[in-house]
Formats: sequence, C-alpha cells, structure tokens
Amino acid sequence: MSRRSDLVSLTPGEQLRAGRLPRRLTQLMIGLTLYGVAMAMMVRATLGLDPWDVLHIGLVEHTGLSMGTLVIIVGFAVLLLWIPLRQWPGLGTVANAVWIGVATDAALGVITAPDAQWARTTLMVAAIVVNAIGGALYIGSQLGPGPRDGLMTGLHARTGLSLRLVRTSLELTVLAVGWLLGGVVGVGTVLYAVLIGPLVQLFLPWCTVRLDPAQVERARSGRRTLVHAFDDSGEDVRVGAGQHAVPQVEDVAGC
Repeated sequence: MSRRSDLVSLTPGEQLRAGRLPRRLTQLMIGLTLYGVAMAMMVRATLGLDPWDVLHIGLVEHTGLSMGTLVIIVGFAVLLLWIPLRQWPGLGTVANAVWIGVATDAALGVITAPDAQWARTTLMVAAIVVNAIGGALYIGSQLGPGPRDGLMTGLHARTGLSLRLVRTSLELTVLAVGWLLGGVVGVGTVLYAVLIGPLVQLFLPWCTVRLDPAQVERARSGRRTLVHAFDDSGEDVRVGAGQHAVPQVEDVAGC
C-alpha cells in the first residue's frame, strides 16, 4: 500500500500554530541528533564526506576548532545569506544551525575510527542510512528547513533557476572549496550524493507529522492550504492550485 508524505507550506509563525507542536518538537530534536551522529560516523569511516562536511573538515584543518563548532559557525553564516533573499528562519532552522553541531561533537567523542576496511565501509553505509532517517524526521516535523536548504530555495525563488541547478552549483562550489582546504573526498562523497535523496524519500512518508487541515487553516488565518503529497516513487500526486511550491526531497541539500 502506497504511503504519502503530506508536507505543508507554512510561514515560521504558522509552523508554530499548526498543531501537534510537542510531538513535532520531539521529532525535530531526535532527527537533528541522528543527523549529527551520522556526520560523526562518516568522519570516522574516513571514506569521504558529503560536500558541506568536506568544507567543515577543511576548515577544521585550518582553524583548529572542532567540527561541531564549525558546523554551527557555517550554519549561522549561511543564515546571514538569507537576509538579501528575504528568507525567514523557522524554529527548526535555528535548532538545526545549533543542535547538529552539538550532536556531531558529542558523537565524535564516543565513536572511534575502525581499522578494518570492511568495518569502515559498514560504518559509512550505516551513516548514510542514519543521515537519511534523521533528515526525514526533521523535514517531517514541518518546523522549517535547515540553513543550507533555505539558501537553496531562496536562490531558486529569487533567480528563477531550477532547484536542481541551484543545489548542484552550491554543492559543487562548497565541495571544491572544502577539497582545496584539505577536506576528505572519497567514495563516501559519491555514495552520499547518489543515495541520500532516494533514502530520504523512502523514509519521509513514515516520518511526516500529519497536520489537521482545519488547524492549518486556522494557523493561516484564511489563507489557502497547500499540501504536496508524494507517493513512494517520489512522484507529486496532489498539489493545491495557486500555492507556493514545496521542493522535492531529492532537491534538498541536506542540513
């Protein structure tokens, strides 16, 4: 039986008034924690990182700061780029910018790098799966995109370029800068790029918090409700007319 992930387009204020907030906040923090743990697992696997983490590790090499600290610094630096794009962060956006870095440093303190190649490969694959679950949980909480995803959607809205083109351009730029700074690029980088979108799409229907349409309508104070429904193949099967688009999961950059 096909399941759909009903993602609702909400402003930051509407996100807080849309109902089921305790459940959504709990899910948000679990998702962000898993995301940070997955980042630490990828680092310890030493087989390559996703583009933004290549940048973070490159900065670690030159600053001496912890990876988690730099995840937070870069997150808030990216949020500053939202200002000319007239993007407004949600509660989940700010939590994303702070908590993933905290969780990453905590996990790096307890996860050690395995010696055997098979163990490193297993750790890398597990990290990608955990990352996808964490991403699906925080996206499904419907409390705002991460700083990097918001930058992508803001550039898309302001330039008219496709989400995929904006995402690819951003990630290639970040990857190149991170690699030049000494960040780790490898097979994990490629596998992450290939697998993360489909895996998040797989988990998202099971992780999206269903919001009561009447509550959403009240939160919007008369605005029309937009619900995008995705089937298991990722196809957009129901879109309200005259509404702002919610990006496809495969176009989401990550945190």
